[in-house]
Parts: sequence; C-alpha cells; structure tokens
Amino acid sequence: MMLKSKKLSKYKKIRHGFFNREGGVSKGIYKSLNCGLGSKDKIKDIRNNLEEVCKRIGCNKNNLILLNQIHSKIVHNVSKIPKKKLKGDSIITDRKGIALGILTADCAPVFIYDPVNNLISALHAGWKGAYKKIITNTLKKLALKGSNFNNLIAVIGPCIRRENYEVQKDFFDRFIKQRKSNKKFFKKKNNKLYFSLDNYIRDELLKLGVKNIEIIKKDTYILSNNFFSARRSIKNKINDYGRNISVIMIK
Repeated sequence: MMLKSKKLSKYKKIRHGFFNREGGVSKGIYKSLNCGLGSKDKIKDIRNNLEEVCKRIGCNKNNLILLNQIHSKIVHNVSKIPKKKLKGDSIITDRKGIALGILTADCAPVFIYDPVNNLISALHAGWKGAYKKIITNTLKKLALKGSNFNNLIAVIGPCIRRENYEVQKDFFDRFIKQRKSNKKFFKKKNNKLYFSLDNYIRDELLKLGVKNIEIIKKDTYILSNNFFSARRSIKNKINDYGRNISVIMIK
C-alpha cells in the first residue's frame, strides 16, 4: 500500500509515495515489501521489492537513489546517479527521473518540494538526525539553490507517534538542554515519558519559516497500520526487522 500526501498530490510535476509492508515478495518477519538492504533478508527479494516500488513510482530501477543512512546532518545535492552509495540522511535534486528514496522503521521520512524551482528533497529524520539539525541543513542547501521557504511544501511521513514513543530521562534532559521549550514535545503518563518526533520536526520547519506542512498521522508502531517497526520488533524479541520505503521523483 502506498500512502500519498494531499498537499503533494496537487502537483503534476512530481510523483511520490510512502509505502508500508504490503505488496512485496519477502517472507517471514520481512513480509512483504521489505526494502532495507541493511536487513538480513534475502538480497534477491529486497531487489525485487525495490523494482516493484520503482514500477509504482514510474522510474527506471537504476534511477532510485538510496543513502547509507547514519543518523547525521549530512545532505547530498545530486544531479546524476552516484557510482557508489552516498553516506548521509538527506538528498536534494532538480533532475527529472531521479527518484529519491528514504528507508525507515519508526524514524520519520520527510519530503520537501519547491514548486517554483521544481526542486525535491527527501530526508531521514530519526530523533538523532532531527536533534543534529538535518532539517536546518537541508533547508540551507535548498536556499543556496534559490528556494524561498514561503514556497516550500514539507510532508512528514508515517513514523512512531507520541503514544508509543517511550523515552528515558536522559533523552528528555538532552532535549531540554538544547531548548527549554522542547518540553512541549514530551508527555508524562503513568510515570513514563513519551516523545513526539513528528511535532518536533514540524516545529523545526516552522521556526525556519516553512509554513506549508503536512503530517501523515499513521503510527508505524501500531501493527494494524502494517508498517515495519524497529521498536515493535525489539519489544517482541524479534532479532531483525524490515524497512519501509518513501520515494519522491520529478517526472
């Protein structure tokens, strides 16, 4: 199943989709659309799944760029398919037919589109990347390419939501040290702390002047939503997990 953004669907020059677990060939704990080459799933099955995703998005299977994601603030600006996998957590392009892919299993995939300059960006924002300012860095790079933040559309894709994102006191302390107002992203319930990753990302975007923001409110942790979830797998003592893919492309 491929979820779409209401805001981005209005634009005919791009294609995009946030995929869940459905529609692939992987078996067992990876059933079925596992797109994570970093998982212990069969490589052949993962490649078949990636081909299926390319078909759905309408891109050449060799034109999908995936990063070696490292929870960093590293942004890559690409104008052609790189010869080897780039390390980092955000990609920008203005080239037609190059599909940008982000893999997640509770972290947030984020798309940013500049309809005036026809620029797209896809980024991987877990708490570490968000904390290290992957959002800010991406926007800085977009500004260098001529983007006016008033024109940008940002979409925060399916990720683990506050109801299920339990964190420890040291996690809370780290964010409060960064900014006291970060307290608003935490909720205490039955003596446990819970963190809102999507709202933290939204706040970063708003602070930088991006006002046109959509959050796709699907919690990856909830089994019935049918996404891969690292946290759910760990809780159920499963030793590995698949990865969801989110893809955006200029037609």
